[in-house]
Amino acid sequence: MTDKNHLLLVNDFHSETVLILDSLYQTHKLWQLDQHAKEQLILDLSPVCQAVALGSWVRDDLIYQLPRLEIISCLGVGVDVIDFDITRARNICVTNTPDVLNDAVADAALALILATSRNIVNADKFVRSERWLEGSFPFGRSLAGKVLGIVGLGRIGEAIVHRALPFKLKIAYHNRSLRNLPYTYYSTLAELAQNSDILLCMLPGGEETHEIINYKILEHLGPDGIFINVGRGSSVDELALAQALEEGKIAGAGLDVYTNEPHVPKDLMALDNIVLFPHIGSGTVETRSAMGKLVMQNLAAFFAGQSLITEVS
Repeated sequence: MTDKNHLLLVNDFHSETVLILDSLYQTHKLWQLDQHAKEQLILDLSPVCQAVALGSWVRDDLIYQLPRLEIISCLGVGVDVIDFDITRARNICVTNTPDVLNDAVADAALALILATSRNIVNADKFVRSERWLEGSFPFGRSLAGKVLGIVGLGRIGEAIVHRALPFKLKIAYHNRSLRNLPYTYYSTLAELAQNSDILLCMLPGGEETHEIINYKILEHLGPDGIFINVGRGSSVDELALAQALEEGKIAGAGLDVYTNEPHVPKDLMALDNIVLFPHIGSGTVETRSAMGKLVMQNLAAFFAGQSLITEVS
């Protein structure tokens, strides 16, 4: 018998962190089981398990069948996989890992902006296929003087701005309300798209933002416009995006997130004017370690009866 606290792990969200959690708690790994075995594990853990840890990109509503559940510790900022109707009704604490990933996501956003505006991925293919021997590669577009319109300018957005300004990009944004910032504010998403050269989506998931980037918004962005998404995939109508790219309604796009990860629509993969990342925004060794540390700190605080480090209200 062990006197360690029980911890249900929904997915292998960070192998290094999981190994440490294995040493601290009696861990149970849901992702290793088939559906029948998962349901049996939940039954077995019902009298004893108070804590769940998961990556914020995975949803499994089986966890709410744990009657003693008191904390869900998420690795990631977005918590749209959490059923807050249940957690609030049952006073289940939810934590995430904000701020420590701001720089990594901002780096990825700038990488997508550069890759799309200068057509870097296709330029690499151009050289490798020896087509350079036959002629010059088509020109890309400069960033200096262009308007970067940010949809959802929060802490990660501010980190992106700090990187964008040295490239001489002008900044505009659309939020629910005006912030005290020295950038151009547009009260509607359509206005922001109309006045931007690059539209960068930083929105969280959820019903309010579901497919808010639609065909009409992309039309407003225009045939020279570039669309970037490092927020949540569900905020984009992916079929409309593919159509806009194919029809030349916009010039290009760069995505790090998708509606049904890891599945990417074939209509998008078939296009050569889009850059596709496999959700690596926070995927650096340093950042994931820092995120894992926050997961562990929140769990340690919970079991010690202390205030949580990064509780989601």
